[in-house]
Amino acid sequence: MKIKPKYLFAILITSLFSLTMIAQKGIQKDKKHIAPKPLFRDPIYDGAADPTIIWNEKEKKWFMFYTNRRAKDSTAKGITWVHGTRIGVATSEDGAKWTYKDTCNINYKLKDVTYWAPDVIKYKNKYHMYLTIVPGIFNDWYHPRSIIHLTSTNLMDWNFESELKLASERCIDASVFQLPNGTWRMFYNNENDGKSIYYADSKDLYNWMDSGTKIVKDRGEGPKVFVWKGKNWMVTDSWKGLNIYSSEDFLNWKRQEKNILQTPGTGEDDKVIGGHPDVVVNGDRAYIFYFTHPGRTPENKGVDSYETKRSSIQVAELEYINGEIICNRDQPVQINLKH
Repeated sequence: MKIKPKYLFAILITSLFSLTMIAQKGIQKDKKHIAPKPLFRDPIYDGAADPTIIWNEKEKKWFMFYTNRRAKDSTAKGITWVHGTRIGVATSEDGAKWTYKDTCNINYKLKDVTYWAPDVIKYKNKYHMYLTIVPGIFNDWYHPRSIIHLTSTNLMDWNFESELKLASERCIDASVFQLPNGTWRMFYNNENDGKSIYYADSKDLYNWMDSGTKIVKDRGEGPKVFVWKGKNWMVTDSWKGLNIYSSEDFLNWKRQEKNILQTPGTGEDDKVIGGHPDVVVNGDRAYIFYFTHPGRTPENKGVDSYETKRSSIQVAELEYINGEIICNRDQPVQINLKH
């Protein structure tokens, strides 16, 4: 059957209209999962830092735990604003849009205590948090720090299990990773040994045996270990962007030449170096969640103000090119984390 030219033209116009509508819907759908810059700011103290991300099976949401320094507290003297903090929590359905939820209820013996740098994992229907504590609110950096173990069934209420005995009385920033043989390894920063990276091992997450061994000699904190693209990686915060290492055995770490997030970006609150991150590997893609001090620009050097104290959480996607990890923080991040 032959179609008359006038009908053929009408069919063509209708088809083009349908294709345009489908394309627009696809673009709108894609925009829904484009992460904003900044990704998140804490509405209470505006001091969100040191993020860690985990899936809440019961609530079917992603939970972000973070250190929340008191940037808005105008009464805080000196560096007391980075002390006396509770751990903040934000939630998301996709990893792109985050909403403030509350602070964690942590059952710990000291009243005036500082909580820093949580690391949260799930194992056998129980959540485990390894948390840095400073036993008070201080105006200098020369006080003990330790790492404690907490457990929870709902990610909000946490029971104290133990204080870990590690290489010194000044250990911070735990990152717990399950090795291929099933045992657990905690990487952490030993401030008493040049702020280098040490490790401890456990078979059950409760009893830890410290190695007493420095496995990364470079100064850096906030280690995060992950597996991606068939390689084992570690990222640390060296205050000059983030160092990247790779390893065959989780003991001998080789540093790649170039840091990531060292060159300032162009997005809102992203025009400075990136700090203390978490990495979420989701399928074949990997996303780095990091924080920035947006006001700490060269022209503000030495300035002590709310603007230089406040911090923001950002996210960028990692790329694997020629055996190395790179990160273009100015590239729009389409993120829709699956579980």
